[in-house]
Amino acid sequence: MGKQIPNKQIGKTKFKAVEFEGDWLRSFGRPELSGSWLVYGGSGSGKTTFMLQLAKYLTNFSRVAYDSIEQGLTLSFQKAWERTNMIEVGNRFTLIEKESTKKEIWDRMAKRNSPNVLIIDSVNYMQDLNKKEYINLLSNFPNKLFIFVAHEKNKQPMGMLANFIRYNSDIKIHVEGYKAFITTRFEDSERGEGGEPYTIWEQGARDYWAEV
Repeated sequence: MGKQIPNKQIGKTKFKAVEFEGDWLRSFGRPELSGSWLVYGGSGSGKTTFMLQLAKYLTNFSRVAYDSIEQGLTLSFQKAWERTNMIEVGNRFTLIEKESTKKEIWDRMAKRNSPNVLIIDSVNYMQDLNKKEYINLLSNFPNKLFIFVAHEKNKQPMGMLANFIRYNSDIKIHVEGYKAFITTRFEDSERGEGGEPYTIWEQGARDYWAEV
């Protein structure tokens, strides 16, 4: 049975939103760093660079781990790491190489000094995560943020699990042509917070969208 919350308590409940600024505020609003987000896009769209830009920004508020299941530490990942100058954030960022089972992720997040944010790249390479285990993961780690990365097909997240995560996530991000198009439940249109596209690479975006 679910928890019953009195009506008067709804407005009094406090939530911990993070104070994004600048382009991040205009794109994301003021989000909570809990639950799940989904990022999806095609190959060569700027997705990996964007994920590292996002990870770098999130280190201003918490420790971030990046589980690179698909690539691991490759030359292309290293170059994206260099482009975003990730060395600046020191030990607030950690790369995890190819942890692809629910047990590995669960065990890591259950540790005392586990990261507050875990990026899983990509959900399409997870070996045994399903809808039920995804819900259990979020339920058992309510103060953690899981950012799932997915491939796309016909401009939609690829696979049933990725689509399920999209519908359940507070923030959905579609990456195309070096731009990230954000749908956020933390949008405040009156204040201009949330919903603006985020440009990953200015020149690449100009070239791509000039041809579309």
